[in-house]
Amino acid sequence: MLAEADGTVPHGSDSSMRTSNINNNINPDSSILISKMEDVVIPFSSEVPCDNNGQRMWWAFLASSMVTFFGGLFIILLWRTLKYLWTVCCHCNIKNKEAQKVNNPANNQAADRTPKGPDEKEEAPASEVGWMTSVKDWAGVMISAQTLTGRVLVVLVFALSIGALGIYFIDSSDPIESCQNFYKDFTLQIDMAFNVFFLLYFGLRFIAANDKLWFWLEVNSVVDFFTVPPVFVSVYLNRSWLGLRFLRALRLIQFSEILQFLNILKTSNSIKLVNLCSIFISTWLTAAGFIHLVENSGDPWENFQNSQSLSYWECVYLLMVTMSTVGYGDVYAKTTLGRLFMVFFILGGLAMFASYVPEIIELIGNRKKYGGSYSAVNGRKHIVVCGHITLESVSNFLKDFLHKDRDDVNVEIVFLHNISPNLELEALFKRHFTQVEFYQGSVLNPHDLARVKIESADACLILANKYCADPDAEDASNIMRVISIKNYHPKIRIITQMLQYHNKAHLLNIPSWNWKEGDDAICLAELKAGFIAQSCLAQGLSTMLANLFSMRSFIEIEEDTWQKYYLEGVANEMYTEYLSSAFVGLSFPTVCELCYVKLKLLLIAIEYKSEQRESSILINPGNHVKMQEGTLGFFIASDAKEVKRAFFYCKACHDDITDPKRIKKCGCKRPKMSVYKRMKLACCFDCGRSEQDCSCMSGSVHSNMDTLQRAYPLSSVSVHDCATTLRAFEDEHPSTLSPKKKQRNGGMRNSPNCSPKMMSRHDPLLIPGNEQIENMDMNVKRYDSTGMFHWCPSKDIEKVILTRSEASMTVLSGHVVVCIFGDVTSALVGLRNLVMPLRASNFHYHELKPIVFVGSLDYLRREWETLHNFPKVSILPGTPLSRADLRAVNINLCDMCVILSANQNNIEDASLQDKECILASLNIKSMQFDDSIGVLQANSQGFTPPGMDRSSPDSSPVHGFVRQASVTTGSNIPIITELVNDSNVQFLDQDDDDDPDTELYLTQPFACGTAFAVSVLDSLMSATYFNDNILTLIRTLVTGGATPELEALLAEENALRGGYSTPQTLANRDRCRVAQLALYDGPFADLGDGGCYGDLFCKALKTYNMLCFGIYRLRDAHLSAPSQCTKRYVITNPPYEFELVPTDLIFCLMQFDHNAGQSRTSLSHSSHSSHSSSKKSSSVHSIPPSNRQNRSSKTREARDKQNATRMNRMGQEKKWFTDEPENAYPRNIQIKPMSTHMANQVNQYKSTSSLIPPIREVEDEC
Repeated sequence: MLAEADGTVPHGSDSSMRTSNINNNINPDSSILISKMEDVVIPFSSEVPCDNNGQRMWWAFLASSMVTFFGGLFIILLWRTLKYLWTVCCHCNIKNKEAQKVNNPANNQAADRTPKGPDEKEEAPASEVGWMTSVKDWAGVMISAQTLTGRVLVVLVFALSIGALGIYFIDSSDPIESCQNFYKDFTLQIDMAFNVFFLLYFGLRFIAANDKLWFWLEVNSVVDFFTVPPVFVSVYLNRSWLGLRFLRALRLIQFSEILQFLNILKTSNSIKLVNLCSIFISTWLTAAGFIHLVENSGDPWENFQNSQSLSYWECVYLLMVTMSTVGYGDVYAKTTLGRLFMVFFILGGLAMFASYVPEIIELIGNRKKYGGSYSAVNGRKHIVVCGHITLESVSNFLKDFLHKDRDDVNVEIVFLHNISPNLELEALFKRHFTQVEFYQGSVLNPHDLARVKIESADACLILANKYCADPDAEDASNIMRVISIKNYHPKIRIITQMLQYHNKAHLLNIPSWNWKEGDDAICLAELKAGFIAQSCLAQGLSTMLANLFSMRSFIEIEEDTWQKYYLEGVANEMYTEYLSSAFVGLSFPTVCELCYVKLKLLLIAIEYKSEQRESSILINPGNHVKMQEGTLGFFIASDAKEVKRAFFYCKACHDDITDPKRIKKCGCKRPKMSVYKRMKLACCFDCGRSEQDCSCMSGSVHSNMDTLQRAYPLSSVSVHDCATTLRAFEDEHPSTLSPKKKQRNGGMRNSPNCSPKMMSRHDPLLIPGNEQIENMDMNVKRYDSTGMFHWCPSKDIEKVILTRSEASMTVLSGHVVVCIFGDVTSALVGLRNLVMPLRASNFHYHELKPIVFVGSLDYLRREWETLHNFPKVSILPGTPLSRADLRAVNINLCDMCVILSANQNNIEDASLQDKECILASLNIKSMQFDDSIGVLQANSQGFTPPGMDRSSPDSSPVHGFVRQASVTTGSNIPIITELVNDSNVQFLDQDDDDDPDTELYLTQPFACGTAFAVSVLDSLMSATYFNDNILTLIRTLVTGGATPELEALLAEENALRGGYSTPQTLANRDRCRVAQLALYDGPFADLGDGGCYGDLFCKALKTYNMLCFGIYRLRDAHLSAPSQCTKRYVITNPPYEFELVPTDLIFCLMQFDHNAGQSRTSLSHSSHSSHSSSKKSSSVHSIPPSNRQNRSSKTREARDKQNATRMNRMGQEKKWFTDEPENAYPRNIQIKPMSTHMANQVNQYKSTSSLIPPIREVEDEC
């Protein structure tokens, strides 16, 4: 075809056909002359000095490669042989010399003494070896990929090899052998330059090789042997032979190494995939090149006459159909060499195709679908969510995070998890594809953290598996995630969920963990126990708080049912907003009333900055706190837009607006008020009069403002107690005001002997005398070192254990029964978090509810280490399923029964996780009690339970434990049950009609406050992200006063440390708490029957500094017909005009009353008896209302009866507690006759509405 051997060419048609084939294959652009001689078959040009005879020179090209390869191999083998012989001979000579030295020691000594010249031959080998070693090291550095030069050189060699392969692809369209002019052929020049570089690189590799023989036989060396020498031969002969240049395709095998040098391939799967592909492709292209050579040349022994014209890409196609065993037959090998090669190639190629291709497909198929990198969008923040990523956790998180009630959430959520999502979770991501992205990886891998751009993320949220069997292991995993993220980027804000309270201490060990910078740990066990503990103080509060911190959509119901009012309250959430400058200088109650009445907003707390500029959250702080500029308020409202009214409010523009929706941003500049104007405005608000009618300021003040500014400068940031300042100013500048008018200036009367400095509510001098002396006794530790909790010396568990007989003989009333399921193998639930809110220091000692644990003693021993410093705690070993144990602890007389289980997460079946709690709840509800039992026990008690006071009428306190008529059916016992699985709530109430698929917050048990599930705390993750103060507020509300300092202390000692009472620690008691206010009796009884909730709100706030925020109403109160149902439900933040009913209980935030702790011996018996129908002291304080004649006679009879009983058993008393104060007063238990129906509806839910003290005057204490 293109070339012939040295044989003659036959004449005739065969010759003409070959000539035409030659003409068709010759490049038409070159002027090619075909010799008239019939045996000339090599194309040549007159400009190219080529062989005119057309003789083929392929053997010269091949011979150059073979000579180079075998010649070098021969030289290496010869060198090795000579070196071996030289080594053997030298070894023999050395042995002979050593033998001679041993035989002639004298000659050896003489030789040693003879000095050696510096040029002696012994030094030559050492210097020669050193020179060769340095050159070898230099060559090794040059080709090593460990240095920058080596990497550049390796990459460059690979790139030039691929370039040479590309030139081969171009030249493959030309004849196998043709005449070429080196100076005019551009591709030949480039190929020559490449091969010169390959030759130099070959020399470096040869020098650096330790084993020259193995180097000579390497694949890359063989490639150089058969590609580099032919290029030099082609320049010398002025002809080109395509030959074995296709071997350059074998360089593709190193492709994965090159990508690793460039740090592109990092994972094992990607390296393996590139290796397989490169080996497969290089073998395929190399075999195609060999078929192209032999098929276009023919067999040498056939004088190359059996050749066929095949392009290189046709050969590639032939090899593929051959490897795949398809073999269409359209292209096949005709030469003997080609067919022989195909026989062996089918054996190897088929095996390679059958093994490599499936593995390649598997690697590509198993490639992470979510393995990309996040691309940040300018102007849009993103957060990273990791941890426990499941359909349930993600759906709950997205439902709350992306709720429509929030402002436009311009935040993208990036989920990072090491397991690809299932179909349901993937569908959820697709539904939120505009704001949600998922990437597969682990936060423990820095590479994956870089993929999700953790360094530019606004925050990282870590979700925990609330249902895991080992909570400590889950917490450890999340702590490791925090460590990994903080190690990668210490400044990132992290919000993580923790299951166990004691594991929070480990986060403090992370150096970059800083709660002041926004890092937060949401401890589910702590908050869950805190919610339940608050329900013990005010039943239903757990439901209200859970709804406030969750984003719920408003569901409108037309029918007049309890669900209608409940869902109206559910639509309220907690928001924060900065207060307008119009509120600066006003007291908190004034601002709170203005926001509620005018703006339709409920303000419950503020962020207050002290004089040291330290921020703290104050919940209903009272009238001693004045609003500062830029104060952050915590509001209860239905959406974020409503809260903007507090920021936009302007007295000048909005004072006469009645519709709060019209309060928008006004256009006035709001100039700064003068000092006088701001103080006068604050005083006018306090005294409740208009600015014109107010007489707060005297004429001397008007005429001497300059003097006032010099004497009492006011900062632009805050306005302090203006009334105090004005009074001080008027003391220096007397006026004609009468003393009575002066007393009204501050809203509180001031004795002439009292300094204005004593106005501070935190001043310990305001504490009544007896209590101050008692509490500040430096020899007695009554509170912990922070002053936030009641404390007692640690007690041995044996001292607080009650047997069933002892418990039966004990009058337990107004207590808290905690039914706990657990054993020695159960995970600890953290009972300390349940007890701490019930032992907060803002309760007086006699107000503490006794706590009785009923459960396994083995389990309670494990928990006792964290409980032994709390007073009034008892243990009854037994089981909550035993009715005998429940009757022994007088469960029908308890204030609350809490049902917990530590075995819930050990069961795989979700429907059976709550079986113990459900059985215990149903068991209690089915119990029956005789009302006479409570009376008999009250009259014949022989023992006092641990932690309970004995009482006598002579020392009975106003806030004594006054027991109402006992409960006769278990269904009326206040119970709160903890659930793990939300759907199990359907089993708690047998008479409700809740659908099993109904959300937890819509079910009746949850609305009534009798069920609580930890899943409601999921919303705190997003709430904390949007406002880090929210978590601080809720922890302040439910934990009883836990602070970062206290957490640091517990992390050190894992126990509360007792501290002596100091003015600083006693000041910590002065904080508000949650209580329930009854309307059937007391100072608010007139509003209970048809009054407006707004009137009650204003009256309670003005008179008692109590902040009302919800109602606990009977379920059937809206029905006209009377009902025997005693179930109640929660109504959050009712509107102003909401109508009240007498049986309502009001949720309120009440102030700490110092006077409640006065020596109670000074109080009369009649004062105590007049309160027998009120709630026990655990709810609300009060002053005695006017005595009613019809009640005094009944209570007097009851008191006389108790006095007689007490005298009969005086010698039988048994004292259980040694930690009680010596002057602890016993309890006086009174049974008031009352109808069963009334007792079930009213008296079961105890309240002290008739015991509310108004704001006490300072002059009374001075």
